[in-house]
Amino acid sequence: MTLTLEQIAKLSGGELQGDPETKITGAASLAEATVHEISFFNNPRYLAQLRKTRAAAVIVPPDFSEQVGAAVIRVQNPAKAFEQVVTKFAPPSIKFAPGIHPSAVIHPRAKLGDHISIQPLVVIEAGARIGSRAVIGAGSYIGHDVVIGDGCMIYPRVTIRERCRLGARVILHSGAVIGADGFGFEMTAQGQQKVPQIGIVQIDDDVEIGANTTIDRARFGRTWIQAGAKIDNLVQVAHNVVIGKDTVIAAQTGIAGSVRIGKRVMIGGQVGIIGHIEIADGTLIGAQTGVSKNLNGGVWWATPSVPLKEAKVQLAWVRRLGEFFERVKKLEAKLKE
Repeated sequence: MTLTLEQIAKLSGGELQGDPETKITGAASLAEATVHEISFFNNPRYLAQLRKTRAAAVIVPPDFSEQVGAAVIRVQNPAKAFEQVVTKFAPPSIKFAPGIHPSAVIHPRAKLGDHISIQPLVVIEAGARIGSRAVIGAGSYIGHDVVIGDGCMIYPRVTIRERCRLGARVILHSGAVIGADGFGFEMTAQGQQKVPQIGIVQIDDDVEIGANTTIDRARFGRTWIQAGAKIDNLVQVAHNVVIGKDTVIAAQTGIAGSVRIGKRVMIGGQVGIIGHIEIADGTLIGAQTGVSKNLNGGVWWATPSVPLKEAKVQLAWVRRLGEFFERVKKLEAKLKE
């Protein structure tokens, strides 16, 4: 695939400054782009890379004023425009033809929709129902009475245990485990006694779950991931958690039992959230924050979590402690004199 800069400018709806006939054969980051590729710039922290880039052209914001050797295309949203360009140069997406591989083990009482693709070594238990156009990747396990909606993409080696329910167009990446037992035990005279975990996991339409993420079934009722939520790799969601619509959770976050998270919440990587608290709609939680109380909106950071402005002040204080100690020592020495 080869595009001219004029074609790319039209595709992105941008204003070109440079030779419209310049041919572009690919797209890459500022640091990796070659003389026949296009890149984009949308963050001042990458200015040094921009000045060194070998890219033939760069997609930039409308107010871009830096002098660079490359041609520039000015657009309102450089990242989105670059995404459109990357898609043009990308190889065709992989399609799985409808059909059932002969190595798949499917119980006679499972119900399969139209135009579905069942890959090698899949196991589908009794009572499972799989909607039309779904893809079940190689080595995946679909438990008893599981419901999977239309158009779902289940990548290889996913486990969905008994009675869990998926809506339409759900994406589960490799290694995800949906419906493992919640972590519930009671101390008795004989030692730790397991508390029965008899609920389910419900995942609504258009949810995406990352690789090796685990979502535990409820002790009773449901662990509920609402429509449009996006959960990254290596996230732990405990029993009876509710995650609201369009919430985004980054990698290595751990959410303890019975937490209720609102709509459009953004949670950074390695956040820890204790059980039985509520996080309001639209709350933002910075990376590595420890959440130990209800959050009613705003931006939070640090452990224990405090409003971002306060957290920055506290961090500044901590970094100056050494200086303060030295000043105190000098004052004490003078007083002794």
